[in-house]
Amino acid sequence: MESSGIAVMDSNDIRRALTRIAHEIVEKNHGAEQVALVGVLTRGGPLADRLAALIFQIEGNPIPVGKIDVGLYRDDYAANPAGSHRIAPSDMPFDVTGKRIVLVDEVLFTGRTVRAAISALLDLGRPANIQLAVLIDRGHRELPIRPDFVGKNLPTGRLEHVSVCLREVDGEDLVTIKKAG
Repeated sequence: MESSGIAVMDSNDIRRALTRIAHEIVEKNHGAEQVALVGVLTRGGPLADRLAALIFQIEGNPIPVGKIDVGLYRDDYAANPAGSHRIAPSDMPFDVTGKRIVLVDEVLFTGRTVRAAISALLDLGRPANIQLAVLIDRGHRELPIRPDFVGKNLPTGRLEHVSVCLREVDGEDLVTIKKAG
């Protein structure tokens, strides 16, 4: 739980943002047939589960949800000291080939995590397409990556820290930003 920083989204804001994103996913894909969600661990996983439940409420059909750890695919893996990467087990209970994959993550910053997730997905098969849903887009891209679905655009300084707390992981839903310095 983030005890310091300025709150920018509370549980109701997060709920509303995810509801809107779920509707946008259904609209962009003309329904949910062939759509599958893949949450980038750690907090993208619970967000993908929530989106799947919301899409089920809209469409009436369950959609597959997977979770993927991208630690071994990151381009900064070798730059970090040994042991700093904790790899969680991925859970991909469906074949990604031919699916419309929506990657789900909590914060989009430089784009490097998304690039790693795309590489990991492509090692599993060939999706029909890959879309990106993020709760927070904070800018500062280092790669040409753009989200398809955004809960909140949150302009930040490069040295500021955005913290997303989710009840499944942290016991509460809250997004805070901590000023640099």
